[in-house]
Amino acid sequence: MKELIIVGAGGFGREVKCLIETINRSADKPQFSILGFVDDDASKENELHGLPLLGPSEYISTISKDVGLVLAIGNPKIKRQLFSRFREHSFPNIVHPNVSLDNFGIQIGKGCIICEGTILTCDIEIGDFCILNLACTIGHDSKVGSYSSIMPAVNISGEVIIASGVYIGTGAKIINQVSIGEESIIGAGAVVSKSIPAYCTAVGIPAKPIKFSKENE
Repeated sequence: MKELIIVGAGGFGREVKCLIETINRSADKPQFSILGFVDDDASKENELHGLPLLGPSEYISTISKDVGLVLAIGNPKIKRQLFSRFREHSFPNIVHPNVSLDNFGIQIGKGCIICEGTILTCDIEIGDFCILNLACTIGHDSKVGSYSSIMPAVNISGEVIIASGVYIGTGAKIINQVSIGEESIIGAGAVVSKSIPAYCTAVGIPAKPIKFSKENE
């Protein structure tokens, strides 16, 4: 079995722990052994769902490089920072057994978390350290850049290009043949019918930028 540490002890980290246990139950034999959580929030409890909180993220520097890490964190920038600090470790993909991704031409990078009920059709590229949360759909010939986080029930149509570090809120819909620029944020429930530039926050129906980060000023 591959030993793992879950990085992030918030709500999503606990959901990922349950996801890993589901993977273990569905296989002929368990694939993963979870050693515990790490989290930089000192206010967290010392035990969560029967697993220890091992310490802050710096704890990872003290353990064997053979231990895999699961970045259970939605913030794309924090995921990028953590990988740069601990790149010597392995980062397995954590994929719920009922995810539909057996079709032709699907490429998935490392360190991704794909949750229950998600559907990927065909000819899709998913970068490294992406989160596809519960019940998302991604259509043909779409690309999701590394470190992006797609929240529950997001519908991404065909031929959509999502750059790296994008965060898409719960229930958003992305119309076919549009693009979303690097490190942009799409608000919950938004409908993206036209391409969205980099480094902005876009909300509404149709989605429109309401502010830009310093990188694009």
